[in-house]
Amino acid sequence: MAAAGIRIADAEGLDAVSMRRIAAELGTGTTSLYRYVSKKDDVLELMGDEVMGELRGTTLSGDWRADLRTIARLLRQTGLRHPWLPALSSGRANHGPNSLHWMELTLSVFDGMDLDTDEMLANLGTLSAFVLGHVLGELGDQEAARRSGLTHEQWLEQQGEYGPTIVNSGLYPRFTRVIIEAETPHAADRQDRGFEAGLERILDGLAAHLPAQS
Repeated sequence: MAAAGIRIADAEGLDAVSMRRIAAELGTGTTSLYRYVSKKDDVLELMGDEVMGELRGTTLSGDWRADLRTIARLLRQTGLRHPWLPALSSGRANHGPNSLHWMELTLSVFDGMDLDTDEMLANLGTLSAFVLGHVLGELGDQEAARRSGLTHEQWLEQQGEYGPTIVNSGLYPRFTRVIIEAETPHAADRQDRGFEAGLERILDGLAAHLPAQS
């Protein structure tokens, strides 16, 4: 059931997932699904937990920064493979076995650092929010390209026609510097650069709040 829902959501988005569609995918009647779940939300939770299983098999090195980089990168990749996952994960925590495995793995990175439970949980939440937020931005850029029919480069070129107006107005000196000097918005790997730069700042922030001996 979860696998069928994932196939539908990957192809058409989360809104396309319904008990009727899942039943059709499985070649059964809608009523028969209710022998196993009581409502659609139960299926969505199963779907979210199923894709989190893609993070299983991750091994830790014992270097907390390297381990959090690995976990963050894998979570990003999973979110990009399943564009519906970030929105589904923005609500209440999923307590399915794969989701719990991921939480346990991430919390274990902070274990032994003399952090209390609330600090460990806050660190987990901060890392997750950054990764899923970045993925949402990437997916939004992809959706904008789909709707407009313009690649990112074509969109920048189109926006560039308005650039001189912004610069010459003198009202936005800092953004003017962005227009003139910034390289990243034009880079083919801009999303990777942005993710890695943001991740390092998250890790620096976590490091600043660790006990001195860590």
